[in-house]
Amino acid sequence: MNFVQNFPCFSIVLCMAAGIISTPMKGKTAKYMTLTVVSLVAVMSIATLSYVAATGESFVYVMGRYPAPWGNEIRAGVLEALLATVFALVMLFSLLGGMEHLFRVVDPGKINLYFILVDLLLSSLLAIIYTNDLFTGYVFVEINTIAACGLIMIRGSGRSLLAATRYMVMSLIGSGLFLISLAMLYDITGHLLMENVHTAIVHLVDTREYLVPLLVIISLSTVGLAIKSGLYPFHSWMPDAYGYAPASSSAILSGLVSKSYIVLLIKIFYRVIGFDIIVRSKIVNVLFVFGLIGMIMGSVSAIMAKDIYKMIAYSSIAQIGYVYMGIGLATREGMTAAVFHILTHAVTKSLLFVSAKGLTDASGNQKAYPALQGAAFRNPLAGAAFLVGSLSMVGIPMLAGFISKLLFATAALGADPKKTLVTLIVLAVSTVLNAVYFLHTVIRIYTPVNIPENVKGIHIHVKAGAAAALVALILLNFVLGLLSQPITDLIHAGIDMFA
Repeated sequence: MNFVQNFPCFSIVLCMAAGIISTPMKGKTAKYMTLTVVSLVAVMSIATLSYVAATGESFVYVMGRYPAPWGNEIRAGVLEALLATVFALVMLFSLLGGMEHLFRVVDPGKINLYFILVDLLLSSLLAIIYTNDLFTGYVFVEINTIAACGLIMIRGSGRSLLAATRYMVMSLIGSGLFLISLAMLYDITGHLLMENVHTAIVHLVDTREYLVPLLVIISLSTVGLAIKSGLYPFHSWMPDAYGYAPASSSAILSGLVSKSYIVLLIKIFYRVIGFDIIVRSKIVNVLFVFGLIGMIMGSVSAIMAKDIYKMIAYSSIAQIGYVYMGIGLATREGMTAAVFHILTHAVTKSLLFVSAKGLTDASGNQKAYPALQGAAFRNPLAGAAFLVGSLSMVGIPMLAGFISKLLFATAALGADPKKTLVTLIVLAVSTVLNAVYFLHTVIRIYTPVNIPENVKGIHIHVKAGAAAALVALILLNFVLGLLSQPITDLIHAGIDMFA
């Protein structure tokens, strides 16, 4: 076995070990350990991606060399390695970008707890991406949920505790539905390993056994993970969770956590059930409809938002709608567009949340729009970063968001004719709405008149770590926009490996 094939397992175990080792450490020591671990995970993920892209084949890593059902398996292909790479980089830059704010708003005695939660969260994200076992996926979904809830409530304020409670309630509903679906699936197949389950399901479909229970399983797992990822109308927890958490938490939650559940759903569709069976079940049509509704309703809510954090949070609802709309097209091209948009959203939303914190710092820690007047002149780097992120979400060429929308439009042209026209119309309307709320904010932060007196004298000097994070996220946006062809080729290859 090539040594690089150990890296997915090393990444997961390293993050879990860092969480344990950080427990007795002081806050700053835990910070350096977490940043080091996340950086190492990024390096190992890049090495894994290079290896599987070069070989053109996925590989399975058997934990402890014990075969199923006694052992556990990790599977790494092009898509898993690509997602792990982007997730690790976004995690690193989100932490660096929000570090100053984190130390300002979190009690010093809880700083090390924050980094313990981050370590566990990254471990769960990687395990969800790489796992080849359904129950292991569920276990790490729950670790993911608990860690994310801790990142929301770490400030200890009334609003953050309320937001964490709402998040936990909705997440537990989703987790419960997902667990019921796994129990039913194990009952009719006798397996939890993804390949074994898929083989059993193909046999059941061919013999027309347990078709109704299988449809129930597909429905429960889809709805459960849709609730956890914030698909409209299961989005009510998102504005407060993102609005009252520390900046780094908001960036991580919006950019990574919600997307990890969609990644798990895609794995179930392809590697557990089989995408042909999923299409025949018509569940993709339901996702398509709710994705379209989410694209519009999330944008309308963002236009009505009164502060910059709520606006970005509601925008996330619309962007999740884009992903589910792409999945709902039920084609290889639609799935490619959906996965590419997961990467786009991870990079861009983290950029927006981190830069928004810089703008609010330059406005006396006020998030409401009147206080943000001219904020880009008081914090030029944050203003430039927010401008790039906004233009990307609107779909301006050379940026990641443009490629996402181009891929969605192209996929719509090759999809079911009944879906083509409605997709193109909603895509156009959503783009116009994106422009309304993002460019409205950009115009306000770059308008040098009518600046409130209490913020006129503020001028922010961005620290080196935050500046590096903003610049790196801007560059990643341009990389996705200008080098999209190699990335979409990797996504195509990864989906083919799934299929």
